[in-house]
Amino acid sequence: MTYLVKFDKNPEKFLFSLEDKEFDRIINKLDEVKENPFRYLDHFEGKYYKLRIGDYRLLMDIDFEKKLLLVRVFDKRGRVYK
Repeated sequence: MTYLVKFDKNPEKFLFSLEDKEFDRIINKLDEVKENPFRYLDHFEGKYYKLRIGDYRLLMDIDFEKKLLLVRVFDKRGRVYK
C-alpha cells in the first residue's frame, strides 16, 4: 500500500532550503510514511492531515484513489498554524 508523496511549490522550496541533516531526516520520515501513512498522520481541520517531524509540521491532502500524499504546507511548528 505504498503512497506517492508530492509537494506544492512553496513546501518544496522550504524543504530544499534546509540543511543536509534536516533534509535527510525529513526524507527518511516521508519514506516511512509512504508505506503506512495512517500510522503517522493525524487528522487536522477540514480535509488536511498533519505530520509532525520534530519542530517541523507538514499539512497534506490525501488522494485515496491515486494513493497520493500531497504536501500543501511545510514549515516550523510556530509558523505553520498561523
